[in-house]
Order: sequence, then structure tokens, then C-alpha cells
Amino acid sequence: MSETSQAPRPIIALYETIAGDEDARVCKDIPESACRAQPVNFVVHLVANTLSKIGDELASARLVLAWLLGALGAPAAFAGFLVPIRESGSLLPQLFVAASIRRRAIRKGFWIAGSVLSGLAVALMAVVALTLEGAPAGWAILGLLVVFALARGVNSVAAKDVLGKTIARHRRGTVMGYAASLAGFATLGLGVYLTLASLDDAGIGVFVALLAASAGAWWIAAATFGRLREDPGATEGGGNAIAEAVAQVRLLWTDRAFGHFVLTRALLMSTALALPFYVLLAEDATSGDLGTLGLLILASGLASAVSAPIWGRLSDRSARQVLVLSGLLASVLGIAVALGVWFVPLAMDDALVPGGWVYAALFFLLGVSHAGVRLGRKTYLVDMATQETRAAFTAVSNTVIGVLLLVGGLFGLIAQLAGTEVAILALAMMSLAGAASAWLMGEA
Repeated sequence: MSETSQAPRPIIALYETIAGDEDARVCKDIPESACRAQPVNFVVHLVANTLSKIGDELASARLVLAWLLGALGAPAAFAGFLVPIRESGSLLPQLFVAASIRRRAIRKGFWIAGSVLSGLAVALMAVVALTLEGAPAGWAILGLLVVFALARGVNSVAAKDVLGKTIARHRRGTVMGYAASLAGFATLGLGVYLTLASLDDAGIGVFVALLAASAGAWWIAAATFGRLREDPGATEGGGNAIAEAVAQVRLLWTDRAFGHFVLTRALLMSTALALPFYVLLAEDATSGDLGTLGLLILASGLASAVSAPIWGRLSDRSARQVLVLSGLLASVLGIAVALGVWFVPLAMDDALVPGGWVYAALFFLLGVSHAGVRLGRKTYLVDMATQETRAAFTAVSNTVIGVLLLVGGLFGLIAQLAGTEVAILALAMMSLAGAASAWLMGEA
């Protein structure tokens, strides 16, 4: 099956430059019509996903919203709810959303609606920043973050399902990798700004501008995704959402390969859970220097920009091996950090390494590992599933991870009682177990 299209020449040229056409098998798992539209759809996915990732970074719960709550004088307790709401809120409802998506032959509308709603929630956060202060502002931001997280959950299920329908195997990891890379470069720009700017004197207008830009990115992404050429898909299995949810949970033990994948993903979520503890180490060692925070943002963006295309290409060859390598990297890094804190404290001294550069380097390496886990598990899931099971697999796995992320708060208790480095070491062991589990999985 060949990839011919009536797409404009610039789009075809861009597609061939990024994706290449050396693999004659690329259209074996999608219909002829989808194959012809693949150059256009590839570029649409690339642009829309890049914009959505930029929108996420500009309204980052871990960074931007936390700073905003502090600037508005909201009690510190509100900041503690930001990341759990953002992550679990976008994952837990997906099990119930999948059945509704399944009932529609054309599903890109769900992604568009989710993006529009995400932009609206973020835009209203900017309004809150201009009009409210203290606890009322905190409650309003958290409420809007719930809406944002739910909208992102719809996006997640729809995105993978539509990706599997419109982009052929051995191209999916590439498009996701380049989208993550481009968004990573945008994050680099944000990091440069935060590093050079005097955030102590910055007004609320800075945060309003970031949130407004985030909303604009989401809305442009929605308009871009509307140009996707999607063929109608199968609609079986779109019954009552709750009944479907209960039935789909059984996939964890009735489909052994899928259950093994969810176990592996659960263990490798340690790379995400470890990120704030590395930040805590840096904050403590540099006495809360905001320049170090900017360096961490730069490291995060650089990690994604540099590693995501490589991980994406490797995922198209073997997503399983990507999960193994990224898990091993996180485990080795965490063990080294814990040992360094205990036995080589001078290695972290500013006299040897100026400013927060050593912590930025550590955060960079962890970011590379986390990028590999994200791309590897997304590609593995899309490749292992069929058009009939893809939405259900995505919803079940995301819901399970959403629940476990809430339990992941226990690592914060470990850090408080035994030390941040102990929590990092525990998460490193979890990453090592995840790498071993991935090694035992079959190829997708």
C-alpha cells in the first residue's frame, strides 16, 4: 500500500523530511484512504500536539500555577493540591469517557472539544489572577484546574484512538517525539525568561500573560486538529459508560499482555514522582534561589528537546527497549544521587559547581529518562492495541495510574520522615523494578 496524497507540496515535503519513506510497510495497518491522507494528518498531529504541549507548559501546575497562588496570597495548602489534581484529575475519569468516544465513528471532535475547554479554563484562571486574592483565588484556581484536568483526560483518550486510525505504525513514535521536542524548545525559551527576569519584582501581569498565551495555544491547536482527515471507525463496545468501565477493568487480568504493560507503567511512573524531590534537593542546597528554578526549567525543556526525537525513533523500532533503557537510567541516577548526598556532600557544594548547575544536570538526566518512559509507553500501548481495543486499553491503564498517583503521595511522607534522598532512592528501586518488568514484556 503506498502513501500518495493530494496534499500541498510543502506538507508532503515536510512529511517526507521528518518521517521518511524508506519503510514500505508503514501503511499495512490503516486503510488505503487513511494512507493517502497520512502526510496531511502527520503534520496536523505534529502541529496540534506541539501547541497542546506548549499550552501545558505555560500553565504548568508544578511551576506557573504554584507561583501564581503564592503571588495572589493564597494559603500554602492550596499549592499542595495542584499536581495531584492535575495528574489524577486527567486520568481517573478516562475509563468512563472511553465508552462515549467509542460510540462515535468520527472521534476528532472529542479532542477539539477538550482543547477548547482547556483553553477556556486557563483563560478564566487569568481572569481570577486579575480579580481575586487569598483563599478565594486559591479555590477558584483549583476549581478551574479540575475542569482543565477533566478536559485533558478527554484529549488523552481521543488522541491515542485517532492517532491509531490516522497514522500508520512505525510513524506514531516519530510524530509524538518531534512534537515533544518542539514543545521542549519552547520550554527552553520560558526557562531563559525566568532565569533572567527578576521574579521577586514581577507583577501579576506576567502570569496573566503566560495563562493567556496558554489559552491561545489550546484554541489554535483545536482549530488545527479540525483539519484532520479521519475515516469513520468501528463503534462496537460503546454501551453504558459505567457498565463499560466495570467490564473493561477485567482486561487487566483477562489480557495478560495488557496487564503486564499496566504493571510496568505503574512501576515506571516513579520517574514522574521523582521530579519534585530533585527540585527539593536543589531548593534546599541553593536556599530557594530563583535563578536555580529557571535553570531547572531550562534543563527540563532541553531534556525533552534533545531526547524526545531519539526516543521516538527508538520507540518505532522497539518501545519495550525504550522502557527498559529509560527505567535503568532513572534507577542509576537515583542511586547515585542518594549515595552522593550521604557520602560525597562536597560534590554538591557551590564552591565546586557554581550555582545550581549540578542540580540542573541531574534534573536534565531525569528529564531524559521521563521523556523516554512517556514516549515508550504511549507507543507501546498504541502498537499493542487494535482499533477495537485501543480506547479501552488507554482508559483502563490511565485510570489505574490515576489511582496509584494518589497513593504516590506516600513518598512525600518518606521524604519528610527519612529525608529527600531516601525517597529518591526508593523511587530509583521502583524504576529498576519497572525496567526489569519491561524487559520481560513481549514486543508490541
